[in-house]
Amino acid sequence: MLEMGSLQVGVLLAAGLVTGFSSGLLGVGGAFVMVPVQFWVLTWMGLDATIAVRIAFGTSLLVVLPTAISSSITHHRNGAVHWKAGIILGLTGATSASLGAYIASQLSAGYLTTTFGLVTILLAARMLFMATPEEGQAHDGRLRWLIFWGLMFGFVSGIIGVGGGGLMIPVMIYFLGFGVHEAVGTANALMIFTALGGSVSYLFYGLGVEGLPPYSTGYLNWLQFALLAVSSIPTAVVGAKAAHVLSSKKLTISFAIVLMLIGMKMMGVFSWIGLPI
Repeated sequence: MLEMGSLQVGVLLAAGLVTGFSSGLLGVGGAFVMVPVQFWVLTWMGLDATIAVRIAFGTSLLVVLPTAISSSITHHRNGAVHWKAGIILGLTGATSASLGAYIASQLSAGYLTTTFGLVTILLAARMLFMATPEEGQAHDGRLRWLIFWGLMFGFVSGIIGVGGGGLMIPVMIYFLGFGVHEAVGTANALMIFTALGGSVSYLFYGLGVEGLPPYSTGYLNWLQFALLAVSSIPTAVVGAKAAHVLSSKKLTISFAIVLMLIGMKMMGVFSWIGLPI
C-alpha cells in the first residue's frame, strides 16, 4: 500500500502547526507531538513498526532544525538567546546525538516507543509540578558542566528523536542559572545543533534498508518533512513572539496534559487497561 491519503496529510499539517508554536513558546522541539503522529501515519500506510518509528524519529529531528532556527532568531531579537552556552551545549549534544541515533537504529519498535513514552511522561510531569524560579540573568556556567549536560541530553535526543530543548530547560534553569525566557531562547539555539547531528545520523544509518516508504533517504522521509516544516516554521515565530508577551502557565499545563496522554499511548498503557484509544 504505502500511500498517504488526504486525512493523513491534514493530520501532519496540523501536527506541524502545534509543533512550531510549542517550539517557539515553550522551547521544546515538538517531536513529542510529531513522532506519534508520524508513527501512526506510517503504520497506517502498512509500514513495519520498527522502520516506522525510526523514520518518525529521524524525520522529526530534521523538522526541528528549521523550526529551531526560525524561533531562535525571534528569541535573539528579544535578547533571550545566550549563544555561547547554546553553541557549547549544542555542539556537544550533536556529537552524542549521533551515538544515540546509532543505538536507536539497532533497537526494536517496542523498546523505542516505550522509551519515548516514558521520557514524554517525565517531561510532562516536569512541566506540571516543577515550580518556576524567579527570572534571572543567564550566565555561561562552568564549561565542564555545559559539556556534561550537552553530551547527556544529546545522547537522549538521538535515541528518542527529539531536539533536546524540552529536556534541557529545567537543567538550564535549576543548575546553570538561566532565567525562564533565556532558557527557552537558548534551548531553541542548542536544538539547531542536536537536530542536525541526529538527523544526519538517521539518514546514514538508514541507507540501504529495505522497505522504506517513497521519498525517503535513509530514515528521513522528505514528504513528511515538507508537510510538517511548511506549517511549523511560521508558527514557531508566532510562538516565540507570544513567549515574550503572554504568561504561558495555562498553556504549559494544557500542553503537559497532552504530552502525558501521548506518552501513555506510546507506552501502550491504554491497551493494557482495555481502553480503545
